[in-house]
Amino acid sequence: QVQVVESGGGLVQAGGSLRLSCAASGSIFSISAMGWYRQAPGKQREFVAVIRSSGITNYSDSVKGRFTISRDNAKSTAYLQMNSLKPEDTAVYYCKDMLGDYWGQGTQVTVSS
Repeated sequence: QVQVVESGGGLVQAGGSLRLSCAASGSIFSISAMGWYRQAPGKQREFVAVIRSSGITNYSDSVKGRFTISRDNAKSTAYLQMNSLKPEDTAVYYCKDMLGDYWGQGTQVTVSS
């Protein structure tokens, strides 16, 4: 059974940084692309970033240049480094094992102005 667990969310002031972690167990992590999504109150869940097994990354335009996705296959963990945070980044952030379509429970990120 695959489990995806996010951590690292919290409250931060605008301009600050946070690093989210996504630990995946029970999956073939090394061959799976891992994605980050977010959902703000009253809005649909949206794509943030993805990292493929090859290490190739893609970002949404809204976070490009500020967020960095990475992975550590030895730890079966993906990361999302978020810098220069803005109030509009406030959302629940979800990690997804793209190969098996498994979602985590989400972690709240709140950016105060």
